[in-house]
Amino acid sequence: MEEDLIAKKAELLIGGDVLLPEGYRMPFRISRSTAGPGAGKRSAVFSFGNVRVKKGISYDSGDFELIDDNGSLSLRRNGKEFIDAVEIMPVVFHSPEQAFFNLDQRCIYNCRFCTSPLLKGDVTRSLTDEKIVEMIRDSMKEQKVISVALTSGVIVSAEETVKRMVSCVRAVRKEFPDIPIGVEPYVDSVDQIIALKHAGADEMKINLETPREDIFKNVCPELNYSLTLEMLKDSVKIFGRGKVTTNLIFGIGESDDDLYNCMSMLASFGCVPGLRGIRLNDMNRESMMSVCTIDHMDKERMIRLAHMQKKILEEHDLTTLTFRTMCFECGCCDLVPFRDL
Repeated sequence: MEEDLIAKKAELLIGGDVLLPEGYRMPFRISRSTAGPGAGKRSAVFSFGNVRVKKGISYDSGDFELIDDNGSLSLRRNGKEFIDAVEIMPVVFHSPEQAFFNLDQRCIYNCRFCTSPLLKGDVTRSLTDEKIVEMIRDSMKEQKVISVALTSGVIVSAEETVKRMVSCVRAVRKEFPDIPIGVEPYVDSVDQIIALKHAGADEMKINLETPREDIFKNVCPELNYSLTLEMLKDSVKIFGRGKVTTNLIFGIGESDDDLYNCMSMLASFGCVPGLRGIRLNDMNRESMMSVCTIDHMDKERMIRLAHMQKKILEEHDLTTLTFRTMCFECGCCDLVPFRDL
């Protein structure tokens, strides 16, 4: 049964939107993310068994179809039953049970897979420290909030962006002294890492993005692969083993061996790598295909890589269960070892 759930989740992650019934009213506020795989899309979190997936939703078309039988929800695919019972979970901000804020969707860097700076409008412009604290407090009155996470594009420089994040971490920590706080910045000095830790952050995420430097140079031409790796090593020294993570995108020309070697290297110094299949859409497809070999995404490889990831973590006495914030805790966009499998 567990293997079937994992396979269903993989298919959902790879597939397109969920088509809603005509006139269907969502039981909870629709999520509109400004960061991550679903940036710019209306989405909802669907749970079944012990897994959950965040999917784009539409009233016009979709790879999957939501069926509402007098309040009992299920999913179909190609007219056939796909999952016989699903629930729709409430989202705090961006994530179920987690207040995950993008402090600024703008960015001076032009990573080809990232769609946040391309979104119309600037829905993050009103997110002051006071506003974020107020939003968290109000959410706690209505639903369970177990953690807070902060990310941001780089507006002027890494230094200025980290200062903004440090200010927000301090404000959240002052108001909610016991809540876990995770941060996902771009940093270029160890002093910035120390500042975030001293401000009250518990967990750190710095994204290496790819297992190979040559691919990194194509997709993030303005960033420095070696520096990012150095910042991850410094973060582990400051935050501790099992409290630092990084995204590795797959499906853009790397091999399984490339991922194995990179994940093993990261785990060897206490960083817990996360795996994320490439998500292409109208905003990033042309740019990515111009510099990368885009591999066909299939559930078999996704599941195989997740098991490889789990084995590597076990060999280095690491687990995703040490994280209370950000993507591992959310679990909506990837297969997460020790949580899904």
